[in-house]
Amino acid sequence: MPIVVFNQKGGVGKSTITCNLAAISASQGLSTLVIDLDPQGNSTSYLLGAPAAEGQPTVADFFEHTLSYSFKSKPPTDFVVETPFENLDLMPSSPALSELQVKLESRQKIYKLREALQKLADSYDRIYIDTAPALNFYTRAALIGASGCLIPFDCDSFSRQALYTLLDNVAEIRADHNPELQVEGIVVNQFQPRANLPQRMVAELIAEGLPVLQPYLPSSVRIRESHELSKPMIYLDPSHKITLALIELHDGLRA
Repeated sequence: MPIVVFNQKGGVGKSTITCNLAAISASQGLSTLVIDLDPQGNSTSYLLGAPAAEGQPTVADFFEHTLSYSFKSKPPTDFVVETPFENLDLMPSSPALSELQVKLESRQKIYKLREALQKLADSYDRIYIDTAPALNFYTRAALIGASGCLIPFDCDSFSRQALYTLLDNVAEIRADHNPELQVEGIVVNQFQPRANLPQRMVAELIAEGLPVLQPYLPSSVRIRESHELSKPMIYLDPSHKITLALIELHDGLRA
């Protein structure tokens, strides 16, 4: 089941949530793939310790390949690299994604990622897709190809305003392109339980009937350390409170 992690607002923890959920899947023995569609490449750096090396295949190479028709098309697995973690592979990001976008749109390649995901499902038990903070060609392609969408949310008024627009956009893509797409839920990130604003805001979202997931992910400097060390929490500190919360979140998602 491909899951896309998406929010049009930046700084809400998309890459952190993507990589940590994927690492938990891998640690549980599931063959897992992360696809990094954000040109900034945060998930790529998190899992590899650096941007994709020169000559290494990337997701931009995959999209470039879709622009040149061939009877002997490369399988999408040709654009995947191994990470240092067992059972966890990556289709790395590349800055070239930004340059390719206009060409892909003009050639109407929006469904090529969905086709690739259907083929990749034969090789992987779990696929997680990280996205840029924008509703662009790549995020639309991901939502068209995925069956689930996770929405990271940090507790401020700007995130809340963006949330309603995001839900409308997901509903439109479901209606027009992908009836299987489901909002898995809203992941409350960097939650501070002793502060009034986060408690009130989450309570209001729940009262509105929005699918807020439990548990809420606490704020922790340990996450920043895991970024610096390029080591997801399940490998860095498996008994930390945020690791345990991520495991509970992971295990509560649809199989």
